[in-house]
Amino acid sequence: MYARDNVSGANLSQKQPTSAQVEAAVEAFRMLSDATRLRLMWLLSSGEYDVGSLAEAVGVARPSVSQHLAKLRLAGLVHTRRDGRRVLYRARDVHVRALIGEALFHADHEVSGIPRHQD
Repeated sequence: MYARDNVSGANLSQKQPTSAQVEAAVEAFRMLSDATRLRLMWLLSSGEYDVGSLAEAVGVARPSVSQHLAKLRLAGLVHTRRDGRRVLYRARDVHVRALIGEALFHADHEVSGIPRHQD
């Protein structure tokens, strides 16, 4: 091992995630690897929407949006509530919203040439 390997501050004694935690994270990333689902999650990170509003916003047919939302809900990324006859969707919690935001902020650096943050 080289002395500079520890410069980053990485701590090898840091507790490793459990297999269940890794599998849950992999499933979340799998659900977010679809462009339509990621666009839906971006919208749902900022508020509640019904299927019709989401379909219009992302330019995808309502049945397709409904299927994507069902998958996101089963994966635990989306929460629903009833408002009369409508079902409103939103990102499940602050962790999901942060994950979506960070993924897209990272992508912005990739495509725009904005300098990366070091720490």
